[in-house]
Order: sequence, then structure tokens, then C-alpha cells
Amino acid sequence: MGIDSTSSANRRKRSGRRHPLASVALVLVGLVTTGGAYALFTSTATAETSVVSQQTIEEGQALFAANCATCHGMNAEGTEDGVSLHGVGAAAVDFQVGTGRMPMAIQGPQAEKKPVQFTDAQIAALAAYVASLAPGPAIPDESLLNGEADLANGGELFRINCAMCHNVAGAGGALTEGKYAPALHGVESKHIYEAMATGPQNMPVFNDMNISPQDKADIVSYLKYLEESPSVGGFTLGSLGPVSEGLFIWIFGLGAIVGVTVWIAARAN
Repeated sequence: MGIDSTSSANRRKRSGRRHPLASVALVLVGLVTTGGAYALFTSTATAETSVVSQQTIEEGQALFAANCATCHGMNAEGTEDGVSLHGVGAAAVDFQVGTGRMPMAIQGPQAEKKPVQFTDAQIAALAAYVASLAPGPAIPDESLLNGEADLANGGELFRINCAMCHNVAGAGGALTEGKYAPALHGVESKHIYEAMATGPQNMPVFNDMNISPQDKADIVSYLKYLEESPSVGGFTLGSLGPVSEGLFIWIFGLGAIVGVTVWIAARAN
């Protein structure tokens, strides 16, 4: 019997066949090795991302304490000179700081656009810090700013919601108490979107329930179309509508008529 078992084992070795459980064991080892490597890689990547994110927030907090806390408070809770920033989101910071409106040079009816005082990295750090305080509107994704939108829908929405302050051509206009709606020509697409989402200065907030992200993208694309397209009616006269056009007629049109009348009278004499 012992001789038969030995002979059978020798025959298996000579035939090259493996034990039936060898394949199962090999698959299990492969799965354990692959799963362990994936878990290790994922944990490392997540840890690195968290460290970078936390580092950015800390940099933003330091910048905030040095440049913004005087008006908005050390914890952005707000003071008599500045509103609370809890809940305004990264979009509000990117707009206000990215257009130079903040920090304000002097207190006035509204913050005016001026040269930007921070680098893009510093603005991103400030936005990350304020966004970490409470949920709020985020900086728009590039997919919403690529210009591929419905211009007709954007034009209709702009005329309904924005033209009463910014003019039908986006040229801006005066408001009460020394305030004004700025011109929209030359403004970055993301800043236009952020203004709608956050409602800076005297502007109302158009959240996603009022105007959806895609509708905001349509409005941005429409404004960029107006900016890049020539005026089919000739001189725009500032695109201020009947005010500038009427002024032009009174000053130059009637002036020309008076001049011709004087010339005719002088010739007759």
C-alpha cells in the first residue's frame, strides 16, 4: 500500500499536475495582495490631500488675520465695520478679493473695483479658509464657463432679471444713495457667475432655486457674446440707451441746425 501511494505521488509529479486547491490559494493570495496595495495607496493619497487642504486653510487664516480681521473679526464673525462671513462661501471671497473690491481702501456707499492686492494662490487660500467656516456657494466649475450655452435663453434671463440695473447692453447704471450697478464688459466669466450666486453690494442673490447653474452659464455666455460682437446700429454712445442718444441729438443735432441757420442769415446779409 505504501508503495502504491509513493508511485501515485511520483506519477503526479511527472505529469506536472498541481493540487486542486492550488488555484484557489493562488487567487486568494492575489486578491489579498491587490486589495492591500489599493487600500495603502488610497489611504496615503487621502492623507496627502487632507494635509494639503488643511495647510491651505491655515495659510488663508493667517492672511485673513493680517488683512481682513480688522473689519470682519478674528473669526470672521463680523463687527460694526464689516459683515459676518460665515456662510458666504468661497465664491464670495473669490469675487470680492479677486476683483480688488476687498480689502476696502475707505468706507463708502459700496466697494469699488480696484487693482487686485493678492496673488491667485493667496486668494484661493482665503477662499478655502472662509469656506471652511460654514457651507456656502463654491467657485464655479470651468464646465459652466466654457461659453457653450444657450445665448437666446441667456439673453432673455438677463433682460428679465438684470437689465433694470445693468442696462440691456450690460453697460451699467446709477442707483440711489451714491450706489451704482457696474458695467459688465471686461469682467471675467467666473466673477459674473459668482456675483449672481452671492449677491455682492446691492445685487440680490440668485441662488440655484431662482436661476439654475446652467441658466447662470447661459447669462454669462450671452454677456460675453455682447462684449465680442460689434454694434450693428453704428456708434453705441456708451450703450446707455435713450439718455445718451437724446443728449447727442440735443447737443449736436440742434447745434448743427442753429449753426446752419446762422450761416444762412449771415449769407443773406
